[in-house]
Amino acid sequence: MNASEELSSRTFGNEAGLPRVPLPTLDETCERFMEWCGPLLTDDERARTEAALAEFARPDGPGRALHAALERYDASEGVHSWLDTFWPYRYLGRRDRIALNANFFFLFKESPEGQVERAAGLIAGALDYKLRLDEERIPPAVQRGRPLSMVQNRFLFSTTRIPGVEQDTVRAPYTGAWPGPSGARHIVVFYRGNVIRMDVVGPDGHPHTLEELRAGLGTILKAEAAVEPSPGHLTTKARAGWAASRDALLALGNGKALDDVETALFCVCLEDFTPASALDACDHLLHGDSGNRWFDKAVSFIVFGDGTAGINVEHCGLDGTTVLTFVDALLGTPAEELSRRSGAAPQGLPVIEPIEFVLDDDLRRDVRDAAASFAAYAAATATATVSFDDFGSAEAKRLKTSPDAFAQMAYQLAHRRAKGLTGTTYESIATRQYRHGRTEAMRVVTPEVLRFVEVMDDPAADREARRDAFRAAADAHVRRAKQCQAGQAPEQHLWELQLIQKRRGAELGVTEPLPLFDTPGWVTMRDDYLSTSSAPSVNIRYFGFGSTSRQCIGVAYVLLPDRFNVYLSTPEPVAGAMHMFADRLREAVRELRDLLS
Repeated sequence: MNASEELSSRTFGNEAGLPRVPLPTLDETCERFMEWCGPLLTDDERARTEAALAEFARPDGPGRALHAALERYDASEGVHSWLDTFWPYRYLGRRDRIALNANFFFLFKESPEGQVERAAGLIAGALDYKLRLDEERIPPAVQRGRPLSMVQNRFLFSTTRIPGVEQDTVRAPYTGAWPGPSGARHIVVFYRGNVIRMDVVGPDGHPHTLEELRAGLGTILKAEAAVEPSPGHLTTKARAGWAASRDALLALGNGKALDDVETALFCVCLEDFTPASALDACDHLLHGDSGNRWFDKAVSFIVFGDGTAGINVEHCGLDGTTVLTFVDALLGTPAEELSRRSGAAPQGLPVIEPIEFVLDDDLRRDVRDAAASFAAYAAATATATVSFDDFGSAEAKRLKTSPDAFAQMAYQLAHRRAKGLTGTTYESIATRQYRHGRTEAMRVVTPEVLRFVEVMDDPAADREARRDAFRAAADAHVRRAKQCQAGQAPEQHLWELQLIQKRRGAELGVTEPLPLFDTPGWVTMRDDYLSTSSAPSVNIRYFGFGSTSRQCIGVAYVLLPDRFNVYLSTPEPVAGAMHMFADRLREAVRELRDLLS
């Protein structure tokens, strides 16, 4: 889309004109791959990786055949991006549990409202957003004058991930099976293990008023704790196990109950307690009591007893940037105004019906086992928050550095001091300026980063040498981030070539093992020590997700002009290193500020 072209004001009006995600050449990717993994390898590991890469990319080698197949796919009719097949495999192909491992959360800004008022306001705001989305009246996101892809918005409402034995699927509107926007009029409310259907839109398409939503929620809050264990626990199982459990639910006649949950616009999870702290709230947003959740649902609002609230998001169709825009729309305008704008009309108390699942002894045992297993898994996850209320992006800019580069260099320095090594670091980079664009995988460790962390702890290095090392590392970081934004990154390209062999190797004549994917370079580059992602919005306090490997610290950060909040997660056996990282991070931010001042 040229800058001179008029931008459409319709939500999805600019999609067809967006540029395609660039597909790098195989040679460009191979060169970048060595550049990216090189700093993490010994000379011997580098040599072994280079040899396997040369074999993969030789003129008549397997890499050429796989890349040619990808080029043909990219040029096919109806294909929006060469990553169209990659994303479903990446997200829906994972076989472990998605609860805590894949879903992410935002803790919303504080509000003086109580639980019922807060929950009703969120429902009203979400309904306004949905009705505007149905009519394509949500303004398209624009960055530096360029429109961004809005297709992810189609996965906000009535979208549910469905477990499969080998790969999951998604039940969603705007699909062949369910054309156009969702016509569902209900949400599902979880409270004390009860699963309750509440109609929030009347038969004529008008939402219920805020007062009526409050009354409906007030009725639900009178419910006693559920007698039967909640099937919500089953959504925490590894995917193939949950698929078998879902089949067992269907065999017992639970089709209507599952249908009510899966087609609901979204979930509202009401908790009957007040979190002890922001960290406690974050932890419950990440995992919570799984009887009070349906982790396969795209969007679940969670509202605690005191009105503290947040959102848990299923990741397969939604990235943080899309959800942030949605959250900003809900929290940036008073609920009364959003309700009025949505055309809410008085129509009496909303229809409320319990969703009752039929369980036999085997399923009851299955549900209880899933609940116990997930509670133990959550307990084996250590978390912490680090908060700076005297530092933010405005200060970083005043110090003449990129705010994100500053944060990432602080993480590198803190990690080196906490663990004595520099480890693979992942950072998510948004690429929504492309058609169906999502994210690119950036690897943060460069030769300049290695030099920077060394110089910072070298007693012989003076202030100027340290500052120069920081500037060089920050500049290298910005350059690489720009490469990722331009679609010039190696990891997802090579990964998709590996997946093409798994799917179509026999047909393409590429059946021999590919040693490249067992090399130190490939394995080391993708074995995260830090997995990082940022979500800047004045409407959230914290953002968070689980760690991605046994030594990994998940680092989710909200970097605003006036503050910097970080949520950390890691497996319990290495909790000590995470807490040390948190302490070193506080020191590193202070030290780098002083250095650059």
